[in-house]
Amino acid sequence: MAELRPIAPAFVVPGPSGVAVRDRLKHLTSEDDKMLRLVGAHLGALASADLKTRCADRLEHCADTWAARKRDLTAQSSARWAGAITKSSHDQWALARRGQADHIRDLQAAIATITRRLSLPVGTKGTGKEPGGYRSGREWFAKSRRLHLLHDRLKRRRADQQTGWVRVVRGGKRLARTRHHLEAAGLTEDGWRQRWEAERWFLAADGESGKRYGNETIRVTPTGEVSIKLPAPLAHLANAPHGRYALACRVAFAHRGVAWRDRIEANRAVAYRIHLDAQRGRWYITASWQLPAAPTVPLSAALAAGVIGVDTNADHLAAWRLDAHGNPIGNPRRFTYDLSGNAEHRDAQVRHALTRLLHWAKTCGVHTIAIEDLDFEADKTREKHGRRKRFRKLISGMPTSRLRARLTSMADQSGIAIIAADPAYTSKWGAQHWQAPLTGKTRTTSRHDAAAVAIGRRAQGHAIRRRTAPPPAHRSDGQGHRTVQAGPDARGREGPRPRIPGPRTRSVPPGRGANAGDQNAHHRSERSAEHVPLMLSP
Repeated sequence: MAELRPIAPAFVVPGPSGVAVRDRLKHLTSEDDKMLRLVGAHLGALASADLKTRCADRLEHCADTWAARKRDLTAQSSARWAGAITKSSHDQWALARRGQADHIRDLQAAIATITRRLSLPVGTKGTGKEPGGYRSGREWFAKSRRLHLLHDRLKRRRADQQTGWVRVVRGGKRLARTRHHLEAAGLTEDGWRQRWEAERWFLAADGESGKRYGNETIRVTPTGEVSIKLPAPLAHLANAPHGRYALACRVAFAHRGVAWRDRIEANRAVAYRIHLDAQRGRWYITASWQLPAAPTVPLSAALAAGVIGVDTNADHLAAWRLDAHGNPIGNPRRFTYDLSGNAEHRDAQVRHALTRLLHWAKTCGVHTIAIEDLDFEADKTREKHGRRKRFRKLISGMPTSRLRARLTSMADQSGIAIIAADPAYTSKWGAQHWQAPLTGKTRTTSRHDAAAVAIGRRAQGHAIRRRTAPPPAHRSDGQGHRTVQAGPDARGREGPRPRIPGPRTRSVPPGRGANAGDQNAHHRSERSAEHVPLMLSP
């Protein structure tokens, strides 16, 4: 029998640490559009040069080099613009370093998998956890060549990591590669150039607590007026005092607008970013701020009113409501989404499915949703699953991290706690113990619905299986009770079930109830042992 891996305990997911809301800059004049393009292009060129300098410093970066870069940028923009640019460059370099470390771990995992499969005889069958040997000698030879290639690639990446060399593309590597496949992307050269330039512009400012409306560089008043502090070379184009340019439009953040207005009226820090959607030709402004760390709800308090177990799939969320004892209530629910199309369409589909899930939870009066703590990073590699491209595509398309982050953020506003449970064996054990019992003449239970029940029970601390194994010696309760819901100290656990008045059902046949616990009332050939009089010797 294969050894099962240990199950990690469930935990309450902490709430979001920040907020970001967006609004469109409508009714901009031609002068406003021209000014935004000038400022974005000027600051974008400075950001590109500063990022190049930061990458050239590698591991020799320190506070003195950071201050020197900021002084050089201040003369060409302003002190606050220089601070935002240098901070952005440092964050991009740190992100590239984390990506480099992840890539090295992926290479190491691929090398370990290929090495193991090459050591097995050709045609060896695999197991549920590990793949077997390669199917043919031709595939074995091709993988042996790939192993040398991965070793060389790992050697170069480790050398880059030791020296602090990273590769960063301002504007995005995917968009840069699209330049060589314009026909497949449905773009013209001019259309691609506009998107490329817009992605490389820089119009972002960090918030400052204590300053007027929380930001001195990009300022938004409570009435929605947007003004920008122009860089030094463009200060002569200002149309407002103190070298500022005021846009002709007004913004009003519909989502969390009250919280945003309370912050700026109290002069608390709010960061802004202005960007252009080149495909639509629309300008947008994004406001963001940090949230104080909220105390986490205790697990016992979150589970007091039951839980809704949710199983995440490639095209839908399977959910089932459970009471406080782990029993399914009502019928399962399914919230579908379509993850085809662009990123905005996929994000909207996920958001719509989560909105329906949260509305259903509020209607049921449940304040907790249990999800799986999924991470498919180790299962997406081509070396582990080989030719199973459809399976790799399936798990790659599941929005696990995006769904969990968005659900946590949306549930925080609804007062619903999110519990993350270990996903080990939930689909297998759920189908084994819950799919058949929950299937009837009027309801067909799928594996995903049964997995939702298993996830909810694991979050509650119950065992997934409905009943423990019978005692090893005999089929009685002499060595422990069989059910997992009632413990040895539960009152009346050995007695008859109480009679519930009402219509006859399949579970309560006629004639049962009043004499259910009286063994002598049954048609038996002999009296029960507890009613036989004791035969005392004279």
